[in-house]
This record gives sequence, C-alpha cells and structure tokens, in this order.
Amino acid sequence: MYSEIPLWLSLVFIAVGLVALAWSSDMFVDGAATIAKVLGISPFIIGMVIIGFGTSAPELAVSVMSGASGHANLSLGNAYGSCVFNIAVILGIAVMIFPLVVKPAITYVAGPGEALVALFSFWMLCDGSCTRGEACALLGLFAVLLPLYCWFDQKTSGSKDRPSEEPAQDGRRPSIATALVKVVAGLGILVGSSHILVWGSVDLAKAMGVSDLVIGLTIVAVGTSLPELASGIASARRGEHEFVLGNIVGSNLFNMLAVVGLATVISPLVPADGRPAFSPYVITRDLPLLIGLSLSISLFGINWRHPKWPGAIVRREAVLWLLVFVVYTVVMFCQERNEAANGRSAPEEGGSSAVLFRPDVDNSFSFARAGLSITAA
Repeated sequence: MYSEIPLWLSLVFIAVGLVALAWSSDMFVDGAATIAKVLGISPFIIGMVIIGFGTSAPELAVSVMSGASGHANLSLGNAYGSCVFNIAVILGIAVMIFPLVVKPAITYVAGPGEALVALFSFWMLCDGSCTRGEACALLGLFAVLLPLYCWFDQKTSGSKDRPSEEPAQDGRRPSIATALVKVVAGLGILVGSSHILVWGSVDLAKAMGVSDLVIGLTIVAVGTSLPELASGIASARRGEHEFVLGNIVGSNLFNMLAVVGLATVISPLVPADGRPAFSPYVITRDLPLLIGLSLSISLFGINWRHPKWPGAIVRREAVLWLLVFVVYTVVMFCQERNEAANGRSAPEEGGSSAVLFRPDVDNSFSFARAGLSITAA
C-alpha cells in the first residue's frame, strides 16, 4: 500500500504528519462546533455525522479498493479492528484527558444500538459467509438508522439546542460559510496527514528491521483510525463531550454497516476451494469483544443514583478500556505466533494489513458443527 522511501524522507513525513494532524484536528472540531451552534443541531449529531463519518474516510477508501480487487476480507478486518480501537483506545485516551459527560440518549439508545448492530453482524457472519444480499441488508439498515437516530436525538434535545444568537468573542456573529470551509479543509488535511504519518512510520519500521506482522498489527491498523484519534483528543481538550462520543458512535456504525456492506456488495465473502472466506477469529474474538465494548459505553455512562440524569465516564474506566486493548493485542500476537508455529501459510492477498484475516491452506480452521467452535483439519 505504501511504497518505499528514503530514511530521511520517512522522518520528514512523520514530523510533518504529526504537526498537520494536530493543527487540522483543531480546525476541524472548531468548524464543526460552530455549525452546531449556528444551526442549533445537537453536538452529538454533528459529531456522529460530520466528524464520525468524515474521519472514517480512510477505512472506506481501503475497503472499496480491497473489495474491488477481490480482497473484501481485508476490509472486514479493517472495519471491525477500527471499531475496537475507537472505543478501547480513542475513548480511553479522551477520558484520561477529561472525564466525559454522557447524556441518557447515549446511555440508553446509542450504546445499546451499536451493540445490537455488532450482534447483528455476528449473527450474519456466523455461517462463515456474507452474500451480496446480506451486504445490501447492512446498507439498508444504515440508511434507516441514521435519520431515525438524528430525529430521536433532536426530539429528546428539545429546545436545548436552538440556533445561537450570541456573537463570537471578537464581537462578530459566527459565519456558517467560514465554519464549512474549516470543516472541509480540516478534514482533508486530517486524512491526508494521517496517510503521510503512516507512510513514514511504515518505512521507518522496515528500515529498523521490524517484521511485517508487527507493522500490520500496529502502524497500519492504527493508521486508519488516526483521524478519529486526533479529532477525539482535540474535542476532549475543548470540553466538547458530545463530539467525542458522537465521533466514536458514528464512526463505528459507518464501519460496521456502510464500510463492510459496500465492500461485500463489491466482492461477497463466500468460501471457495475448501477455504474459509475469512478467519473464524472474527466470530470467536473480534465481534464478541466489540459487542462487549459497545455495551460498556452504556454501563460506564449510567448515572446509577439518578438513572434519568446524565452520567459520566471517568478515568478508572478509561484505564480498563486501555488494558483490554493491550490484552487483545497480546492475544492476537500469540494466536499469530501459534499459527506460524503450526505451519499455516500466509494469506494469498499478501501485505501486512491482512495479518488478522488469513485464509489458511494446509490446516485450515473451520466453522464446525455449532458454527462457532474452531477445529484444526
């Protein structure tokens, strides 16, 4: 995906990418906040639609390209892996910066809704395939859920989110045109700088002798989530709690429904030549963890003394999320090492970003009897 470049250029790419990422994320969040205030739209909806969907552009691009080239299983790993990273790491880091206030609509609707979507994905994939018709069902569900939740959020927000009549600090009223320019320019630079940063990091890792497996599990996997991470940190620093949560919920819904659906419409996931269409680890490891993490947003955000009042996600819960991700990563490394020790072959697609979804040839795993148990042939 990334061509080799000189070592000095790798260092330049990393430095420029980090600076541009920090600068563009502030511009992006500032523009989004202005739009929310001027139009009276809920910050959570702005975070879910503009920030959440916009920052998922890298995942969408990777999925469309991999699906068009017959590698839709790569997009499956990219989508679900990004969802896990979004909750465990991005929300975890954001909460470590500043505890997040969680309103009841997120606790009782958004969190459980995301978990139900992950559960639906689990049910759909548990037979080891995803047909074009099932992919269309994912896209249809996305088309229904988005306007439905926007309507619900605006209804429950009521008069709390009216258009702002207050002037800016310099005495002028905020301009919607200027805000739109900030959003579009900020998003473009955000996505572009994330690719530059990943490009430089991948090449530097190769020059240092780091294996493709480690590169794929760390730099490339995290790279497509850098826009979400940058905008999440920027939102947390500015105290825009609903932007952070909207970003994660919107990005995850987009990944699970639109990204997976579009890639699978292009190239359905169907077993061929006795080999599974994707790794059973998707069913036994990745999706169960994603379901649990989605539910944890609601469990951590509930105000247990006054359930109808807003709650808060605090730092001890952020530490738990981060520890879960560390354990998850260690488990993946151990499973990959065990497969290599057992002589399992590398994926036909090649490339480091495919390490989590490897169709095995010699001793393939199978969705055996119960559809979930993993047995070696």
